[in-house]
Amino acid sequence: MKLPEIARVVWNVMRNRTFVTVVWIALCLFSLVVSSVLVRTLREKETYYVSMWSYAMGRLGVFDDEDPLVMEIIKSNTIPFIITDDRLQVEYYHLVPDAVIDNPRLLRERLDENASLNAPIVINSWDGGRHYVFYGESLILRALKYMPLVQLVLFFLLMLLGFYTYRVSSDSSQNRVWVGLAKETAHQLGTPISSLLGWIEYLRSQPIDQSVVDEMNKDVHHLQKITDRFSKIGSQTELSPVNINELIGDCVLYFRNRIPRNVSLEYNGLAMAPVQAMANSALFEWVIENLLKNSLDALQGKGQISVAVSTTDKWINIDVKDTGKGMPKSNFKKIFNPGFTTKTRGWGLGLSLSRRIVEEYHKGRIFVLESEVGRGTTFRIQLKRLYL
Repeated sequence: MKLPEIARVVWNVMRNRTFVTVVWIALCLFSLVVSSVLVRTLREKETYYVSMWSYAMGRLGVFDDEDPLVMEIIKSNTIPFIITDDRLQVEYYHLVPDAVIDNPRLLRERLDENASLNAPIVINSWDGGRHYVFYGESLILRALKYMPLVQLVLFFLLMLLGFYTYRVSSDSSQNRVWVGLAKETAHQLGTPISSLLGWIEYLRSQPIDQSVVDEMNKDVHHLQKITDRFSKIGSQTELSPVNINELIGDCVLYFRNRIPRNVSLEYNGLAMAPVQAMANSALFEWVIENLLKNSLDALQGKGQISVAVSTTDKWINIDVKDTGKGMPKSNFKKIFNPGFTTKTRGWGLGLSLSRRIVEEYHKGRIFVLESEVGRGTTFRIQLKRLYL
């Protein structure tokens, strides 16, 4: 097998999530085992060292502080200890704070703590006395004891980072596919749209009802808008001052001529003073159309839709309300998730896309203001108000 083929096989194996997970867990367990062995080995060495030191002190004299050899043994010791007599009266201590030695309660707690860590060592000194060495753990051993916990935390954080990186990479790859598909769709729609525009011009010259031709022309121009929206996906979104009343009004008027007879569509925006916001007209119209389509689906051929614009000092509120089937409160947030839909047919992408357009591109908000099963739903869009 050639080197490039081997590299390809290795790369394919590394891309397998199960393989990576197993290797990750194996490395984590191996590291924990190594740390545990090191802790046990160091503890055994310290116990041996203290035992040898205690034996030497017993032979040389525990209390001979002026003896250079005794002082050298004490100074070279990195393990805290307390030496007591048979009545647990402190005779000598090392690397233990004076505040502990001077406080009977703290001293007793320290002796109990050391005794729980290591069995006290008995020193039978050359003068016949008996003494006890209560010793603890060196700073190195204490630090090493916590290493497995630190390793677990680090492994967990690295695992989260790896999972997040994988998700971002996967999402980015998926986004590139969808962006490419959207742009290719827009490109492919260009030819039939141009052809339809030509046929409309031909129909204008024929002795037929021109109102029908006008409506066909509106539909083709609407199809052009949709194509333009698809072509903008993945591109830099340009915002400009937009008259929100007029933009929404155009959407409402277009839908009003295409909804069932038993559905009424009301709009208050044309009767109020114009309000402006920074927006991308093509994309924001898409959001309004998505909400109107959802409301029409919820009405199932009969009911009322009302679109209302209101303002505060900072915000423009756009409410799309219907008298349809409504939804439970548990769906208020889930309905914006990609793939989530309450329809028998649908991809569950409309509201997800609407939220992305409103929140990421226009820095606004979109949410379910209120809804009740059997009574209807109100969606609200908020945009920052622009003063010119």
